[in-house]
Amino acid sequence: MAETKRETERKYEADTTTTLPDLTRVPGVARVTDEGVMELDAVYYDTPDLRLAADGLTLRRRTGGRDAGWHLKFPVAPGVRDEIRAPLSDTLPPDLAALLRSRVRDTEVVPVVRLRSSRDVRHLLDGDGTLLAEVSVDTVRAERKDKGAKGKRAAWTEIEVELADDDAFGGAAAGKAQAGKARAEAGGDGAGKARADGEAFLDAVGKRLLKAGIHPATSSSKLARALAETGARPTPVLAAPPGAPGTAGAAVLAYVREQIQAIVALDPAVRRDRPDAVHKMRVACRRLRSAFSTYRKVLDREVTDPLGRELKWLAGELGVARDAEVLAERLRARVDAVPGPLLLGPVQGRLRVWHTARDAAARRAVLDALDSDRHLALLAALDRLLTDPPLREAASRDAREVLARAVRKDHDRLAARIERALALDPGEERDRALHEARKAAKRARYAAEAARPTLGKPARRFAKRVKALQTRLGDHQDSVVTREALRELAIQAHAAGESAFTWGVLFGREAATAETRAGELPELWARASGPRLRAALSR
Repeated sequence: MAETKRETERKYEADTTTTLPDLTRVPGVARVTDEGVMELDAVYYDTPDLRLAADGLTLRRRTGGRDAGWHLKFPVAPGVRDEIRAPLSDTLPPDLAALLRSRVRDTEVVPVVRLRSSRDVRHLLDGDGTLLAEVSVDTVRAERKDKGAKGKRAAWTEIEVELADDDAFGGAAAGKAQAGKARAEAGGDGAGKARADGEAFLDAVGKRLLKAGIHPATSSSKLARALAETGARPTPVLAAPPGAPGTAGAAVLAYVREQIQAIVALDPAVRRDRPDAVHKMRVACRRLRSAFSTYRKVLDREVTDPLGRELKWLAGELGVARDAEVLAERLRARVDAVPGPLLLGPVQGRLRVWHTARDAAARRAVLDALDSDRHLALLAALDRLLTDPPLREAASRDAREVLARAVRKDHDRLAARIERALALDPGEERDRALHEARKAAKRARYAAEAARPTLGKPARRFAKRVKALQTRLGDHQDSVVTREALRELAIQAHAAGESAFTWGVLFGREAATAETRAGELPELWARASGPRLRAALSR
């Protein structure tokens, strides 16, 4: 079973004559203990064209030390990575292979570098004996193992300072680590403060090393240095798309590339069930599909329409999980707000059982979609779109002119839908019309967001105001969906001999919420459709 560890570290240049300074002079450090020397032997794996290295990922099989096994590292921020560990085995564990699928596709990962390190370890402890950080002086020998570079070697010495768990920075040691400023900048409590305290502590260690003449390393990882020193330059799979600067083609393809990168990068996050990953991946699919529709004068529909259908499929599979998550949160909040005397029957229990079943089914559906050949085919087609973009005549025109016209067209499309919906009486027909208006609002917002680098402030303001409108339309649609779920829960409760009273109370409240949201729409639409704003998009 794989486990995840957040790794926060700093690397420094060193050589065989480098001596560590007295680190007890770092605020918060009471003792430095010598933990001895460990011999580590790691083989790093990648595709033959080094796709993982190009994206900053590392996959290794390591023996020696306290954490022998398979390690897969994802970049989180500079100096911060999530390390996913699996037990030592002869072959790549399936759990880790799945997390690589969006990047390696059907390509086999092979050994590319072997690193053998002699690691001289020190522990930095506070006055209570709590581990604050581990400092190691690593003497590294690297040897390339991949075809075409096999036998190339490099050697160096470096210092690595790795932060202990955040828990070490939740109490008095944090203050000793001079974390006040970082804490204030981070805001919030708990984990956020601990992370800020940890970063501040690493800064303090870094200052002490700098005074001793030890400087930060230029490479982000041992693998990156080994590849660089043996002549490898990993090239991102999704290289910058072609197109003359300032043209509509260049502007649209830059946005398209951004969304494709998000889909690829979020695949493993969805598999790991990271917070908000499903939602973000679904939005990237929608943004990309929307760009194909909005900018069809730039990209040929014969190519993008089939891709749009596949993106709709993927977003739909992700939507089951996302909608279940949103609905459950909304229902829990509504139940929590009901006064005790109105809670009749096992309301919380029924809601919990109902959500658990739906959530498990939705999770299985998402993983099945990501594991499918259909998903791999979609990713491959998106790669081809960037390497050989189906540009139309308008792609060579001035970006401001083409993108502004496209945004205005989506604005007019939204206007027709919202005005029709607002003219209807309350009821199912208006609910459907408002839902269609919501979809048009999303498309108009995404169109403006894609145009922001080109059109600047007018597009940013338009996107902000349409987002406010979209949010209200979304609240209304969520209320419609919630009422359908409440009716289902009431039927189940009645069939089980339970009181359906509370579900009825909640249904009535949701109906009132829907009317309130609908009543707020005219003012929001007036702000998003003002003639001055539309005129600004024409300049």
